[in-house]
This record gives sequence, structure tokens and C-alpha cells, in this order.
Amino acid sequence: MNNMDLHIDKKQLIERHGHLQFISHYTDRYSYLDSIRMALEGGCRWIQLRVKGEPDERVYPLAVKAQRLCREHGAVLVIDDRVELVKELGTHGVHLGKNDMPVAEARALLGEEYIIGGTANTFEDICHLIRQGVDYIGCGPFRFTSTKEKLSPLLGAEGYQRLLHAMQKQRLTTPLVAIGGITLDDLPTLTACGVKGIAVSGSILRASDPVEAMQHWVAETNRMSFNS
Repeated sequence: MNNMDLHIDKKQLIERHGHLQFISHYTDRYSYLDSIRMALEGGCRWIQLRVKGEPDERVYPLAVKAQRLCREHGAVLVIDDRVELVKELGTHGVHLGKNDMPVAEARALLGEEYIIGGTANTFEDICHLIRQGVDYIGCGPFRFTSTKEKLSPLLGAEGYQRLLHAMQKQRLTTPLVAIGGITLDDLPTLTACGVKGIAVSGSILRASDPVEAMQHWVAETNRMSFNS
């Protein structure tokens, strides 16, 4: 099965859909696929399938079903960490954490047409990822989040301002996506900092109606014009 027909220019995909990214999670109420389905029904068009601590053979059927859901909704599907699975299924790309496969190695395996995102917390992280050729950077955490087992130092608004100012000075334009305990009330502050996107998970799944919650996020991030 191959998804390469959806590989229109990856820069366009990031600009069109990368301003609001949903990271799959499971809770006592919802499975990974439940979370993805609700995010898509709420209008999100960028999904990251993130399943930690499970072998590829158990993640494979989840990835197949997630890919089918994303295709039905015209959404981007990025898989966390599992480069070989991305290659096998032909999803849009991979997101690599600090302890995952090096970006350069993943790029050699996948080729230029795939999206590769990376995780950063410091300016040194950002520069390293850009040198390695990432297409976007997930940077955080903004504040404490229960969806991450091992947190890097919290950034807050001041941290994003500092990092983005340093990027501007060095003329680094790779999109920076904020992540980590972000709420709707934080959007004006983060927009003002200059981030190009927001990644969400727990704030959606903790809502009484996750689909409605995602609809609010979609409306607000569109209104904030992250791509301007």
C-alpha cells in the first residue's frame, strides 16, 4: 500500500496543514484510533501517530487504520519514530525525537519527498536539526504536560521569544511548532512570539466533547493566521 499520490509539495502541506497538529494518545476513555478519528472529525488535518513502548508489529495495524482515516479526510499522517514503517506504508513522513534515528539517516532511507520533523528544546537543538535537513521543528514544552514521560526544561513564552529571535538573527526559517500543555488562551501569546504552529493532544482528549474542542482549535488557529 502506498500513499505517495498524496505527496504534493511537502512545503505546501506544512504551510496548509502544519499550523495545527494533533498527536495521538490513549486515555481511559479513548484509544489511539478514537483520538485520531475525533481530531479528524473536528477538522484537524495533521495527525501524528505516536505510540511509545510497543513493537512495530503491534503498531503496524494501527498505522494502516490511521492512514485510511487520514486519506478519507485529506489529512497529513506523520508517524513518530518508526522510519521503516513510514517507508513501508508510504505515509507523509516521520517525526523524530532526540533519542530516535538521526535525521540524516532517516533522510537517506526516505528520500527528499518525505516530511521529516524533529524535536527541540534549545537553540543548539534547532541548529542541529536544521543542519540535518528537517522540514519542521516541534519545540517545547511550553508548560508541563502529562503526555510526555521525560520533560525537557519548560520554555514558556519567554523561551519561544528567545529562540525565535535567535533564529531570526541567523536567518533560519524552518517552521517552529509549539508543543506542551498549550490551551486556547495561549494562542495570542504564541502567535505574537512567531511560532508557525501548535501541537495538541491532552487538551483535546480531556474535553467533554473532543470533536467540538478540536473545532474550536481549528477556528482559532485559522483566525490567528499562523502562516502569515
